[in-house]
Amino acid sequence: MSAEDAARAELHRLRSSIDNLDAALIHLLAERFKCTETVGRLKARAGMPPADPAREAVQIARLRSMAESSGLDPHFAEKILNVIIGEVIRNHEQFAEEREG
Repeated sequence: MSAEDAARAELHRLRSSIDNLDAALIHLLAERFKCTETVGRLKARAGMPPADPAREAVQIARLRSMAESSGLDPHFAEKILNVIIGEVIRNHEQFAEEREG
């Protein structure tokens, strides 16, 4: 087997692992959003605000620490979490509007 053939085989193996990890990430996000949907509907029924800045700050600090200990750039992890939190808050605001409407 040539060096190029060996590299192509390794590339295929690595890309297969990446594809599996991407699928796992999507499934995990779907499960996370199912949970946050339940939280949002509960908050709307109880008249609670859609956002919880104190909880968000704790989560960001916790996940930055986890990222750092895992060898992931904490700044990158925070950016990803902020995208997720932003979407969750938008969903919670929608649930609150539905309740009011």
